[in-house]
Amino acid sequence: MIKVKSSILVISLCMIFVFGLSLGYLGSEFTESELILINNEKKILSNSIDNESIKNLKIDNYINFNNESEIYEKRTELLNFIWNDDNLPDILPNSVQNDFEDSRFDNLENLKKIEKLEIIMKHEIKSYPYIFFPEQSNGNLILFHQGHSGGFINSKSTIQSFLNSGFTVAAFSMPLIGMNNQPLVEIEHLGHVKIFKHDQLILLETEDFTSMNYFFTPVNTTLNYLEKNYSFEEFHMIGISGGGWVTTVYPAIDTRITKSFSVAGSLPLSLRIISDDVGDFEQYNPNFYSISNYFELYVMSSFGENREFTQIFNKYDPCCFAGEISKIYHDQMNEYVSNLSSGSFKIIIDDSHSEHKISDKMISLIIDQTLS
Repeated sequence: MIKVKSSILVISLCMIFVFGLSLGYLGSEFTESELILINNEKKILSNSIDNESIKNLKIDNYINFNNESEIYEKRTELLNFIWNDDNLPDILPNSVQNDFEDSRFDNLENLKKIEKLEIIMKHEIKSYPYIFFPEQSNGNLILFHQGHSGGFINSKSTIQSFLNSGFTVAAFSMPLIGMNNQPLVEIEHLGHVKIFKHDQLILLETEDFTSMNYFFTPVNTTLNYLEKNYSFEEFHMIGISGGGWVTTVYPAIDTRITKSFSVAGSLPLSLRIISDDVGDFEQYNPNFYSISNYFELYVMSSFGENREFTQIFNKYDPCCFAGEISKIYHDQMNEYVSNLSSGSFKIIIDDSHSEHKISDKMISLIIDQTLS
């Protein structure tokens, strides 16, 4: 009875929303928080309606691993696609600034120093990760990846939470975002083009180069630097939104990552049934996902000794991947990974808020799991 009333309420809200739009005075009828709630409920309703047609999805129809050795083979295929090599590149940053000062982070607690890396990639596309070293360290490193909303300064409070627990934090912004540059690139037959959106990166694709390289090279290069110059017990990875997507894919190709947590990062393409969930080109690049689809990437990021991959979805997320549609494959994926020799997969639905963020509740959970 409660579910019926809830559905009626949601449908009524949506009808009011459409009616308000038709009259052109919606803004005066609802507060901003009410509009967000209506939008989120519309997404959840849309997902629940479409679930009826896809609830019989079987992941075995999409995962093409006959044995564990084929997981390693698939990883090699992806490495070749991204870097034209069977192995991860051993490249290091172009430059490192030790004891770097950035006034935006002056008030961070338990901060010993910041190192700023410069990583220059093809077409002079640059990435500037920061490494935050704590005064009191627990010996573990977290790779934290911000999404499309801006640079990792937007997650300063999240970085502080990890520092408070003694983690060293390597923080990344997505290509072309935050402090990362937006270069002017000369493209044959097109002239000089300013590259400032991810969808434009397809213009840089050639037979022997993929723009997917730009999303993973900064993480790999930073890890190489840290391995060479410091000693950490474990590397973990956390990302939000587009950074959650990077956190979905990168652990699949680099087994140095132990535990990874993707927040509002991805769904299998067949379950992206509303426009907000489609994402930029990197999320559906056909050449990449013809090698490994999302179900296979989830397996690869989960598989391995002491390795875990966790997807976290904000049930009322105003941006993307809201709702509970991931429940369709959760149990199946969990069972699949549990039948491997090692590894762990899980999904968590966070209903504690209605924002596009990593909630305090999930940060506490992540810290607890990485320290366990």
